[in-house]
Amino acid sequence: MRLLLIEDDAEAARYLAKGLNESGYSVSVAADGRDGLFQASEGGFDLIIADRNLPHIDGLTLVQMLRRQGSKVPVLILSALGSVDDRIDGLRAGGDDYLTKPFAFGELLARIEALLRRGQGSAVVTKLKVADLELDLLGRTVSRGGTRIDLTAKEFQLLEYLMRRQGQVVTRTMLLEGVWDLHFDPQTNVIDVHMSRLRAAVDRDFPRPLIHTVRGAGYVLRDEP
Repeated sequence: MRLLLIEDDAEAARYLAKGLNESGYSVSVAADGRDGLFQASEGGFDLIIADRNLPHIDGLTLVQMLRRQGSKVPVLILSALGSVDDRIDGLRAGGDDYLTKPFAFGELLARIEALLRRGQGSAVVTKLKVADLELDLLGRTVSRGGTRIDLTAKEFQLLEYLMRRQGQVVTRTMLLEGVWDLHFDPQTNVIDVHMSRLRAAVDRDFPRPLIHTVRGAGYVLRDEP
């Protein structure tokens, strides 16, 4: 699942993004309200985490502007302001939840999971399925033909990225940006190594492969007879 983290404290943003990535989420980061509003308006996110005190556009104004645009993406507001009135202001601005700093990372994860569950009745997708391969985004589990497959957090992210684009060829550039959040090619075999491990886990013990190499282009996940 794709999260947008809008946080102007660079150290806090790095810490949160690292923890969320390790928990299996794909995270984009914005360092101020203006960039955060731009990225959020582009769409494609399952949930937004926004600090309240942001440069250029504060967190509450940002949420209000998103709601006026018609965005229904869940928003979790982070703030050092924790009075009852502060929390009421955050929720009335259009926030779906309000978490006071400092907080435990485990509580942040629990709040995210709760907001995503709450959105199951809307456009938020919580399960992906291609042929007999199933991926549960909330339970963080993968199975094929009823057999559970254990993946690392990065392998889970990689599989989610491919399954969301089933039938579509994905390039190295797309994978670097969408899974590793890199906007340059580090000239390493990191994609090849992870893809090899993922294919071994998903395809090796099953009658037909689902992950295919498209020579000179990239990879595609599809069910072929």
